[in-house]
Order: sequence, then structure tokens, then C-alpha cells
Amino acid sequence: MAAAGRGKKGVMLMNRIGPSSSDLFVSDLDGSNERRLLRSTGFDHHGTFTPDGRSVVFTSARDGDGNSSLYWARADGSGVEPLVTGPAVDDVGALSPDGSKLAFVSTRGDHKAHIWLLDLRSHRLRNLTAGQEVAGDPDGPDCYFRPAWSPDGRWIAFSSDRNTVWRGHDDGVGWEHTQELSVYVIRPDGTGFRQVATKPGYCLGSPKWSPDGRRIVYYEITTEGTWDAHRPEGAGRVESQIVSVDVTTGDRAEHTTGPGLKLAPQFIDATEIGYLIKGGPDEGLAYTSGRPAVNRALRSPAWSPDGRSVIYEKVGFTTRPLDSALYSWDRDWEYRHCDVFPVLSRQGRIAITEKQLGNSSIVTMLPDGSDRRVVFDPRGKISDPLPGSIGAYRPAWSPDGEWIASGLGTWFREDAPSNLVIRVRSDGSEWEKLTDGTSNSGFPSYSADGNEIVYRVWGGEEKGLRILDLRTRTTRVLTDDYDNLPDWSPDGELILFTRKTAGVNFDVYTIRPDGSDLRCLTDSGANDAHAVWNHDGRILYNSGMYGFREEAALYDDTFQSYGQIFSMNADGTGKRMLTDSLWEDSMPLFLTQEVLRGRA
Repeated sequence: MAAAGRGKKGVMLMNRIGPSSSDLFVSDLDGSNERRLLRSTGFDHHGTFTPDGRSVVFTSARDGDGNSSLYWARADGSGVEPLVTGPAVDDVGALSPDGSKLAFVSTRGDHKAHIWLLDLRSHRLRNLTAGQEVAGDPDGPDCYFRPAWSPDGRWIAFSSDRNTVWRGHDDGVGWEHTQELSVYVIRPDGTGFRQVATKPGYCLGSPKWSPDGRRIVYYEITTEGTWDAHRPEGAGRVESQIVSVDVTTGDRAEHTTGPGLKLAPQFIDATEIGYLIKGGPDEGLAYTSGRPAVNRALRSPAWSPDGRSVIYEKVGFTTRPLDSALYSWDRDWEYRHCDVFPVLSRQGRIAITEKQLGNSSIVTMLPDGSDRRVVFDPRGKISDPLPGSIGAYRPAWSPDGEWIASGLGTWFREDAPSNLVIRVRSDGSEWEKLTDGTSNSGFPSYSADGNEIVYRVWGGEEKGLRILDLRTRTTRVLTDDYDNLPDWSPDGELILFTRKTAGVNFDVYTIRPDGSDLRCLTDSGANDAHAVWNHDGRILYNSGMYGFREEAALYDDTFQSYGQIFSMNADGTGKRMLTDSLWEDSMPLFLTQEVLRGRA
């Protein structure tokens, strides 16, 4: 990693799970005449035509990787100009029929996704969904998505998970959350808020109006299905339908049947609806009229007002290179991408699990990225229940820099009892097992004096944190709850960890090595987890406390799509949000200028 720029304190390394590229394309309805929309690109997505068809509004990260802002351009791709910029997530812009106002989603203000309105003449901004008459239960997700104007400009439709509860996948017991949405409308002046469509146990998303303004079309998927919809192994097998509702009478009509994940519906004319099939062999554009489908990998389609063209994005998931620049929400620090579980030794050397670029080996290097060494390759070390699933997860340096402890096994699987805690010489010359494989053990961390290791066990009747004395090879029980990811403080006084609390909720705790002074440091309804100690004594962790930033079913290849990086004091006070992106951000490591320049 290169030293940070002049005037900066250093670099924060972090991992981002999300697409690494996105480009907008336009084609005819049958997929012919496809062409790239913009002459210069910068992670552009969520494009829509303006009501007159002459321009396109889109979301772009051209201000920095991870910073979503709103732009527009002429329909031929020329004349790109900013509409809404800043450090918040600004996304999914929709221009009013008269061209005077822009409705969009933004996390500005309270960090939750709300529907905002920008008057393009006065430049006045207004939050339409934060008022008392709209706001839902603050202990729930309570966010608002995908605004769409009625043809007469008198109403804005949107989806929301207001007044729903945090619910885990796998019918409520899984560790990450599903999403239940209903469809609402509100006038541009903030009055008239009401629900127009809901179905218990279902997610109703991405509303759009019919040309006569009488109906709203949306996709309908089970709440449970929103988990499979953004997982690569699930998108091709989950089912949803395209449904519309009469805004006045509530009359409901189903426009599709059968299998397939159907999303992003839109009336093309009075009778025909276009939509996206996501995942599976039929992925691409489909139409309720029986018009031939377009089999193509694309996302977020939107049809032109004249019904002749469709705009969509093509995303890429090529791995971001180590040390590639990310948008920084802190002017004192540069943010850069890193592989998973980065950790710095007291001697100034970095270790990571190279999950994205290799086979989850332990790799070490100097802070400037030089002298890269693979010190432990997990292949062939233990039996592999799923080919390629074995990895060495979360390296931990011994205080003297001679050893690196790690888990060895599969990624967060409770049904993998062979998972071990190991340690390897930091030069890669030898390794040894520290647990015997009779329980699922992993995620070790060294004590300050290097004599002990804390790790977690899972599965069967055994759970919680254990402390292994490396001198006597005896183990003692520290906790017996669903605890994970322990991290021993540099001064040896506290052990930081994540605990599964009520239902599917996870919180960050500390405990003393003798088992005393147990403290819960977080209390949001979302997951708070993956906590580590920072060099300044603060705690860094991952949280979804501000809710989803997009409809869950629209994400790709991610677990905790709403997760952002936070910091807090060691006693849980002073919580501060460090990232504000559409994607899952986690696993931070701060490197000061002194460390980057080899003066650790």
C-alpha cells in the first residue's frame, strides 16, 4: 500500500462485497441495436428515461468508488451533468412529468434511505418520508425505495419496509435478514400518504404507474424469497410474480404465473408490461404480451416513454485490486480496497486471507505491498466437504511476530465439525493443529503476552469462547453462548466478540479474560458484528443499524447487503458511521502514515 497523500493521517483498508463495474446500455425492445449509452463511464447504473424521452437520469459513482450520486445526460449519452451529489447515498432518480422536480432515494440526514424531492428551479430539498405521519417503527428497518411519479404528477409511489421487523432467512432463524415491503403513495407536498398494496409475508417492490394513472404494477415475492434473490445459488430457483393494483379500488391482478424471479416491471403501453427475469437460463427481458424474450445478462431495465427503447445496466464482478482507491467519507484518511481479514503485526507486517484472488490462503506483506509471501496454503491440509470450500480464515499475529494463528475449514458453516484452529510460522516453514477437530473451532486471537489464544466453538451442545494456554495446552471455557469472532485487546485487558442475542440479532460485547465484566456495546435491531480493535483503542465493527439501502431482491452476490463500517469507543459510546455506500462494507484496518512508511 502506498503512503497516503499529503495532509492525510493514513489509509483505511476495507473489503467491499458488490459489483466492481457497471455500464449503461440502450437497445430496442427486442434487444437489437444495443449500444453503450455514455461516452465516459464511471460505475453507472439505475438509469431511467425522463418523461419527454429526451434525457436519462442515472446513478453514478464517478466521484469515487462507492459514492452514489445522481446525474443526467441527453438520450444520446452526451452532456453528462450532476443533479445531486454529496457523501450520502443518492440513488434511483425519477423526474416529474413537468420536468420541474426530481424524486430520489437518499441517506442524507439520518443515514436511512428516504424519498427526497429536489425542486430543480429553486434547488430546495425536502425529505418526504421522515415526517411523523409517514415514519414507521424506528426499531425496525424503516426505509423507503424506488419512487415513481403518476402520469399527472400528483402522486409519487414507492416501496417501504416501514413497520416491519428484522427477520432472518431460513424462515426466521438465519443470520442475515430478509425484507418485507409494501407499496405506498404520497403527494409531492407530503400530504395524502397511504398504503395501496400489501400482503403479509411478501415483499412488494419497484412500483410503476400505468399510462392512465389508474394502476400500479410491482413484483411480488415471498419475504423468505428475498434472501435467495440476492444469493448466486438462489436467484435461479426462487419465484416471483408481476402484479398490479387499482389505486382507487384496490383491485388486484396477476400478470404472470409460473417459475422465475421476475423483477422491475413497467407498463410499456396500456396493456403490455415489460420486466426482468433475474438468474437462471431465461435471464433477460420478458413481456406479458408474448413478445419474444431477450436472453441477456442485465439488470434494472427501464423502458422509454414511446415504448421503443429500453435502458439497462451490465455489471461486472472482477475483483478489485489490492490497494485500489475507494471513496473516503473521512477527509483525514484515504480508503482502499483489501482482501478479507487484514491484520497488522506489532512489527509492521500485514497478513490477510487471500479469499478473492486465490484459494483462501494466508498471505503476508509489508505495508507498501512489497515482499508478498504465501505462508499457508490450505489445499490438501484437511478433508474438503465441498471442493474449494476449505480456507484459512482470519489470521492473527502473535505479539512477537513469529506465529500466525488461523481457523482452517469452511466459511461460517456450523455443520463442519472438522474446522480447526491452527498456527503457522510466519515464514511458512511449519504449521500445527491447536484443536483436534472434534468441534467446529475457529477465529483465534492472541493474548497480549502471546501465551494464550482465544477462539470460538460452534455446533452440537458446545458453543462459546474458549481460551487455550499454549504452554500447558489446556483449555478453559470463557463463555457458553452463541459467541464468535473474538479479538483480544492489545493491552490484554478485554476480549471483544460478537454474540447472537434475541432471535436473529447479533451484538458486540466485551468481556475480561477471567470471565468478568461482560458488557453489551450495541443494541440495534439489525446485526452488529465483525468487531476488531483499532490502533487508537476504539472499536471498529460492521452494522446494518440504518436499514437496507435498496430493495433486497435487487442485489447480487452478497450476504449482508446493507452492512456499513462503524467505530465506537471501548465502552460503546461515540458511535460513528465510517462508510455510506450501497454495498456491503466490512473488515477495516487503519494504517497510519508512519506504518505505511515503514516506521511502525
